[in-house]
Amino acid sequence: MSRIGKTPIALPAGVQLSVDEGNVVTVQGPKGTLTQAISPLINVAVDGAVINVTRKTEETQARSLHGLSRTLVANMVTGVTDGFKKELDINGVGYRATKDGKKLVMNLGYSHQVIVEEADGIAIDVPAPNKVVISGIDKQAVGQFAADVRKKRPPEPYKGKGIKYANEVIRRKEGKTGAK
Repeated sequence: MSRIGKTPIALPAGVQLSVDEGNVVTVQGPKGTLTQAISPLINVAVDGAVINVTRKTEETQARSLHGLSRTLVANMVTGVTDGFKKELDINGVGYRATKDGKKLVMNLGYSHQVIVEEADGIAIDVPAPNKVVISGIDKQAVGQFAADVRKKRPPEPYKGKGIKYANEVIRRKEGKTGAK
């Protein structure tokens, strides 16, 4: 039995979960609504204020999807109650970011400014010129958007310049040695 899959999920007050035709799970909460299709090999049941995710058979496919399905449902519940956020740090001389309406405008050492549009369900905040906070209710969408922003100028190992996650550690390399 999957250790993660058999762990029940607590359903907070103000959150409704429904399972529709085709095993489509919909979670509604104070921050919004999320929908996710779960494999037909997995059963999602609500018992009062507890969600139980079980598998219908002991097939290999069902066993491998058990923990994943439970985590997807748990992330949906967390997203509609608390939300998710990723923090990015911008390091480098002259590197900075500003918010212009629904656009993130970044100066990253290129001859032009890099402009990224806010996606649906994603909120961008720039509390400081070298800090960007990306938040939303869908964990996958927030992570993918943060990865796309980071991809505009990934951190380099010699000087550490670029965009990195706030908790990311950049392994530094030693530069060239001088000629003898």
